[in-house]
Amino acid sequence: MRAPAIHTVAGALLLTTLAAAPAGGAPAAPGAAERHGTAVAAARAGTAGVRFGACPAAEDLPGGVQCGTVSVPLDYAHPDGRQIALTVSRVRATQKDPHNSKRRVPRQGALVYNPGGPGASGMYFPLIGALPEWKGLAAAYDLVGYAPRGVGRSAPLSCTDPKRYFKAPTQAPTHPSPSYKKERVAQAKAYARGCARKAGAVLPFYNSLNNARDLDVLRAALGEQRLTFMGASYGTYFGALYATLFPSHVRRMVFDAAVNPAPEQVWYRNNLDQSAAFEERWADFREWVARHDDVYGLGATSEEVLRSYDRAAARLAAEPAGGKVGPGQLQGAFLSAGYYDDFWPHRAQALSAYLKGDPKPLIQQAAPHQEAAREAENANAVYTAVECNDAPWPTDWKVWDRDNTRLARVAPFETWDNVWMNLPCAYWPTARQEPLDVRTGPGELPATLILAAERDAAAPYDGALELHRRLSGSVLVTERDAGTHGIAGGPNPCVNGYLDAYLLEGSLPVRRAACAPHPEPKPKPTAGSRKATGGPTR
Repeated sequence: MRAPAIHTVAGALLLTTLAAAPAGGAPAAPGAAERHGTAVAAARAGTAGVRFGACPAAEDLPGGVQCGTVSVPLDYAHPDGRQIALTVSRVRATQKDPHNSKRRVPRQGALVYNPGGPGASGMYFPLIGALPEWKGLAAAYDLVGYAPRGVGRSAPLSCTDPKRYFKAPTQAPTHPSPSYKKERVAQAKAYARGCARKAGAVLPFYNSLNNARDLDVLRAALGEQRLTFMGASYGTYFGALYATLFPSHVRRMVFDAAVNPAPEQVWYRNNLDQSAAFEERWADFREWVARHDDVYGLGATSEEVLRSYDRAAARLAAEPAGGKVGPGQLQGAFLSAGYYDDFWPHRAQALSAYLKGDPKPLIQQAAPHQEAAREAENANAVYTAVECNDAPWPTDWKVWDRDNTRLARVAPFETWDNVWMNLPCAYWPTARQEPLDVRTGPGELPATLILAAERDAAAPYDGALELHRRLSGSVLVTERDAGTHGIAGGPNPCVNGYLDAYLLEGSLPVRRAACAPHPEPKPKPTAGSRKATGGPTR
């Protein structure tokens, strides 16, 4: 599951290594070695702490942010074996009441955040405290971000040469030919081989269970007896794993844009559901553009807007814009509009300008930036390794072809792009884990908060409902008829009210609550539009 910032499930003990048999010949309980290894590593980290200081230039963070590292075992079954260092960032709690400058706010500890992926870094998270919606939380909590294993400078993972990562322009057929499929299968096999070649024996240890264990070591290193955590998208997955593995270590947890944690969903079926949901969100975007035809001139109906998009794709296939933007780059740019509706005005304006003869906005928004290649390649490598290691995937291309050909008939926009993103997992060189049931009983876990937008495409709403059923005592807050991927601290004051009440006071509604949608984005009139000129353009 992909997020531009992409996904997930929760489980307790997915075996990577069998524990040695104890004296007497009885086999150890599954996962016993990893549980013991986590306890050893957490105790060690609690003693060592985190030596925060100035951030290295490589992190590109301002002076107000502090950085440090936390040592974790590569393999929790062998806690005294090879160690890797996770990078951590922090801004101390301001303890300044944003509504009353004379009032000092009590510090409540550290709020640890993960933005998802797999493969996304949270190192920039502490900067969010400067935003008005976050100042209350920034007053009470140290805002802590970190780069999970494999990401950034945290034992970085790579599967291919970053210089070759961005290939542009590319095609994006919604109904690919047999020859195109054969080419993409060959690329997926080569990518999986590249991951094995570059990572070697450490490759199996990049997985969600170890991400959850790492989180407990980080908790201890920060001096927190119990963890306060917010995970978005994929962060909800290993956050749920953490809640299942270490329920007594939880203080408060927020699951924002929750991923379906049912074992049978991870990861293959979650990706099928995601592709179907993106079709609905793509329709939402086109309907919005059609309502503002006086601004963009792309069509007065969703179908007319789609024809405008298809016309642009055909033109780019024949002559890529700026030599860099083909149909593949166009699709990638508009996929982001399925995640965040604040992109809608910019994408619509770029498409409108391109069809009227000005390719510059589209090139600016869709062309790959070579300076970001290393970070993008790293994120994709971690995404692939974690999802491929986490669960079984179909190993027969015919299964993928059958399921996605069927799905693409009704959901063509994202289906095949999602296939190519995940297809290396069909040819993955390491053993797969079996996702276990994520389920907590009454009283096992403190009350947790789940936030979900009803029309979220990247994390379809059924995932939030499933997580809510599985985590006893959880509360689900739904933003109705909205689809932004991740709603905590965003433009909806109703959602933020529930978030602040929970994290600042421990207060929650009973079981479920709902918020009206945040306002739709406003169109931006462009030169030549009827709204800008007062007259028709077509």
